[in-house]
Amino acid sequence: MQVKYSKELNVYRKIIDSTHFLINLNFIRVWNVVLIYVSYWLTGLKGKIIHTGMPVSISVEPTTACNLRCRECLSGQKQFSRPEGNMKYEDFQNIINQLHKHLLYLIIYFQGEPYMNKLFFDFVKFARQKCIYTVTSSNGHFLDDKNAKKTVESGLDRLIISLDGLDQETYESYRTGGNFDKVIQGIQNIIRWKKALKSTRPYLIIQFLVLKTNEHQMKEIKKLGRVMGVDEVQFKTAQFYDYVNGNELIPDNKRYSRYIKRDDGTYAIRSKLPDRCFKMWSSCVITWDGRIVPCCFDKDANHQMGNLTKNSFSEIWKRDYYNQFRKAVFTAREKIDICRNCTEGLKN
Repeated sequence: MQVKYSKELNVYRKIIDSTHFLINLNFIRVWNVVLIYVSYWLTGLKGKIIHTGMPVSISVEPTTACNLRCRECLSGQKQFSRPEGNMKYEDFQNIINQLHKHLLYLIIYFQGEPYMNKLFFDFVKFARQKCIYTVTSSNGHFLDDKNAKKTVESGLDRLIISLDGLDQETYESYRTGGNFDKVIQGIQNIIRWKKALKSTRPYLIIQFLVLKTNEHQMKEIKKLGRVMGVDEVQFKTAQFYDYVNGNELIPDNKRYSRYIKRDDGTYAIRSKLPDRCFKMWSSCVITWDGRIVPCCFDKDANHQMGNLTKNSFSEIWKRDYYNQFRKAVFTAREKIDICRNCTEGLKN
């Protein structure tokens, strides 16, 4: 499958995608963004935690289950200390009903493969009914003809598909248990159904995790994206839990590595962490069982701000305990474990 590709076409697709986001704006949501930015700015200016507004973006976890066993993934390696399971429809509804007036951007993904929750399409449709821009990230193994059609029909705004190689050997060097050809077919199915249904949704992204094993294929993956007709190819830096003494997957390409080799042979985080983080004001993550954690780097939910089974979101979002965590980020962020591997401040 080959399509005519040009810079003009790429710009057009990005404009359409931006339009899908902007049409959801209204006075309440715009004013909420203003409140968040102003309170964040005042906190930096005064050195005192000032927080107003509700989240602009959240990540919701449909499931912790996954069909792959990717290296460096808690879900794939079955290394969670927290319970595993699937989000229920009524729990998802409860989250959206509490937040939809202010919410602009919804990521229906955290850990696990979202398509493994049979209610995934219902989640997307309900969020779209509330005029929220919806995004998910998938390994692409469940995008058969039926699910590809349902994905396009659901109104999902953005679909990120992980494809970390151009052949089975390279791809599976990280995505253990994965099938390269199946992912390619899934991408083709989405593109075909977008054309058949004359839909500009979802904005389709191939995400390439840059590793030692695949960095030589970066140019070719961009070419593949153009040939297939995806909307964008993105390169992502890889996170490693045990990196101090090196890791065989750390790429040589310094631009796409989170780590730098020191004179003594050990490795350190390449970027310097600023004592601030806008995500603490604008977003959070909600696990399948209602636990609220500050960001996507808290994969094992070690820093729970509260649980929706016990309190409303507003109560948790505004509580003193949450503000104490925000203060810790503004005071000494490097002392917070989930922050040490963060890409915030990393410049390509």
